[in-house]
Amino acid sequence: MTKTAGRVCPLAYRYGAAALARAPERVVDTLYVVGGLYGNLPALARVSALFAAERGSAALCFNGDFNWFNVDEASFVAINEVVLANDAIVGNVEAELVAPQAGAGCGCAYPESVDDAVVERSNRIHARLQATATRHPAIVGALAKLPMFARYRVGEAAAAVVHGDADSLAGWRFAAAALDDANNRQWIDQAFTAAAVDVFASTHTCLPALRSFGDGRQPRVVINNGAAGMPNFAGEQDGLLTRIALSPSPHPTLYGLRAAGLHVDALPIVFDGGRWQEQFLANWPPGSAAWLSYFARIRNGPPFSRQQAMPPACQPPV
Repeated sequence: MTKTAGRVCPLAYRYGAAALARAPERVVDTLYVVGGLYGNLPALARVSALFAAERGSAALCFNGDFNWFNVDEASFVAINEVVLANDAIVGNVEAELVAPQAGAGCGCAYPESVDDAVVERSNRIHARLQATATRHPAIVGALAKLPMFARYRVGEAAAAVVHGDADSLAGWRFAAAALDDANNRQWIDQAFTAAAVDVFASTHTCLPALRSFGDGRQPRVVINNGAAGMPNFAGEQDGLLTRIALSPSPHPTLYGLRAAGLHVDALPIVFDGGRWQEQFLANWPPGSAAWLSYFARIRNGPPFSRQQAMPPACQPPV
């Protein structure tokens, strides 16, 4: 049975967890992981301000899907110029801008639980973004040089930054529901061992999660920041980023935990929501593909709670 475009996971996306163990390693005191920016310029400005307040050796890594709604020339250039001046890996959005795979559509590899209409609209959004990208070959060329994953050492701990999951660029096994699925536990344990890391930082699923699978001898953490450029919780407007560091955050955190000598936290990205809605509607007016799929979330947040993102062991700081 042939899968619909947008539900396909191209073979080129599959790297396997063992590849993460062989990746070059950058040593830092603080790591910001920003996934799912989705072309949101006000959110990017806030991320830059948060990162500027950090001290010591620090890295800002955009882990894919920093493009999406930014189909106008100015924001496409502005987003990519900032991202490409920092560490970055591709998401499926960028991978399909660089080298479109037959039948992949947007490259999201949506599971069957996602409605066909959402998948079809995502393909239309990506096609419009692709048209913008073709007018900027230098940016596309720079995106083509980005890896699918990155590896860092923060103190004594190793962290793998991925877009999807430990095996695939568009994998969904770091979604909150998958992380809580007992049938997925063996794969999770094997992924940590194969990748030789203490922390996985991901995005892709567009909803956040923080889970600990370790013990006192071998801390193991998965943190998914959900979306930097869209609301993550019902009734809330903020984006989220992941901070992994030796020191406590100089900024407020929503939730987090300590593991392997690290502070692993979700930081809110409090951006100008009114300005962002104006920019979004200029490109995606009512009735457009992105408006139908995303504007209700941009205005009201998704049907998802902080309690779903963080289990009892990951209580917010007091």
